[in-house]
Amino acid sequence: MALNYIQKELFKWYEINKRDLPWRGISDPYKIWLSEIILQQTRVNQGLSYYYKFTETYPTVKSLALADENDILKLWQGLGYYSRARNLHYSAKQIHDAGNFPRSYKELMKLKGIGDYTASAISSFAYNEHQAVLDGNVFRVLSRLFGISTPIDTLTGRKEFKSLANSLLPKAHAGNWNQAIMEFGALQCAPKSPDCHSCPLKNVCLAFKEKRIDVLPFKKGKTKQQTRFLYFFFLKSKNRTLLIKRPKKGVWGGLYEFPNLEHLKETSTEEAITEFKNDYSLISKKINITSIKESIKHVLSHRILFCTFIEIEVDQLPEITHSTILPISKLEDFPVSRLMEKYISES
Repeated sequence: MALNYIQKELFKWYEINKRDLPWRGISDPYKIWLSEIILQQTRVNQGLSYYYKFTETYPTVKSLALADENDILKLWQGLGYYSRARNLHYSAKQIHDAGNFPRSYKELMKLKGIGDYTASAISSFAYNEHQAVLDGNVFRVLSRLFGISTPIDTLTGRKEFKSLANSLLPKAHAGNWNQAIMEFGALQCAPKSPDCHSCPLKNVCLAFKEKRIDVLPFKKGKTKQQTRFLYFFFLKSKNRTLLIKRPKKGVWGGLYEFPNLEHLKETSTEEAITEFKNDYSLISKKINITSIKESIKHVLSHRILFCTFIEIEVDQLPEITHSTILPISKLEDFPVSRLMEKYISES
């Protein structure tokens, strides 16, 4: 396959079709890093507003490093995968302490939350280092263009595609090429119903020739989503309530939420309330259930949650580890999951 032809046509396509994005065409490694972390597991349209909020609130890596974690999580609220925000903060402090931003792929890989793709993107975009990016868009373009059936979610597949991506990388234009092939995958060689007939590379695309566009790239298997049933308890006492801070690891790590129970199987609201009273030592003399909102479906990448919110008036809030008692009017000041945010805004 003619390498020069692929590079020439893809660069030509990119100059005509590339989107005008604020992190494109800049060399500031901090802002490039910020955009890449935000866009992990997030579409550009959704991530754009968050990028603006973060660059306005924390314009430098120093300002991010010195920020309070709760403030960062609150600003991140709604993006999901909150470990990204915590790792961003942790690495910002590392960079600030070191006195300068890492200038190579090797040094970037030492930062928390940065893997091969992110290190390659930052080093090539900011410093034009000869490192090929490999994200979902690039996997898709390469697998279709070269007709590769090796599963992309295996170690063998990653090695094969990384080697191929590096072989295509122009020595003098690494950053621009990486931007171009990613944009091509996002806009032209889309996951579903790509516009193959207007594609400038259709004449050399094996998947198009062999009618295998719909089956490539190939994945060995997806993780099965687990179903869970959650029962949240919104306790009210004299215009006060309490929130519990979740552990940093796991779903919604470091965020706040109402005390709750998690079950593998659905249980009745009455049984959940009885269990809650026992588990959380609810000894209040007054226990008045004022509202029950159930069967709220919330889908995460690896879990399907069916949630019930139970509002209870008590005369005494229980003492719970890692809990914070606060005025109900201050609920919106705390970083919470999108599920909690929606319930609070509608209550």
